[in-house]
Amino acid sequence: MKASELRAKDVAGLEKEVSDLLKAHFGLRMQKATQQLTNHSQLGKTKRDIARAKTILAEKKKEAAK
Repeated sequence: MKASELRAKDVAGLEKEVSDLLKAHFGLRMQKATQQLTNHSQLGKTKRDIARAKTILAEKKKEAAK
């Protein structure tokens, strides 16, 4: 997911996105553990998407606190 797409969302939308990404990442980790994961690059992509979403969420919360 692109940062511009995430910046367009509000705080509640970002929190839901982070939650969904964490669930997806957990599912990928379980697939890897049971050797069912075929595309291992998905793990890194979801990790980066989680970090990107959390960063933008923190920025929005900081801006809202001002």
